[in-house]
Amino acid sequence: QVQVVESGGGLVQAGGSLRLSCAASGSSFAINDFDWYRQAPGKERELVASIRSGDRTNYGDSVKGRFTISRANARHTVYLQMNNLKPEDTAVYYCKITTEYALIIWGEGTQVTVSS
Repeated sequence: QVQVVESGGGLVQAGGSLRLSCAASGSSFAINDFDWYRQAPGKERELVASIRSGDRTNYGDSVKGRFTISRANARHTVYLQMNNLKPEDTAVYYCKITTEYALIIWGEGTQVTVSS
């Protein structure tokens, strides 16, 4: 059974940094895509960052220049480095994977809270 687990969330002051991790396990398939989404209370889930096959990356406009997505050498783990955090970055952050056979799995999320 494929599992996706996020970690690294927490409470940080504005201007601070956090690094989130997303680890996928239980899959013998290649993982083509990793996506980070976030959802704040009362708001829709939004795409934060993506990394695709060939390590192509994409970022939401609100995080460009502050967040960096990267893939570990193990290939089943990705990181989201978040710098210069703002109170509006407060949300639950979710990781989604897409395997080579188009299987999509979501993690349960990790809370990020940025205080002003």
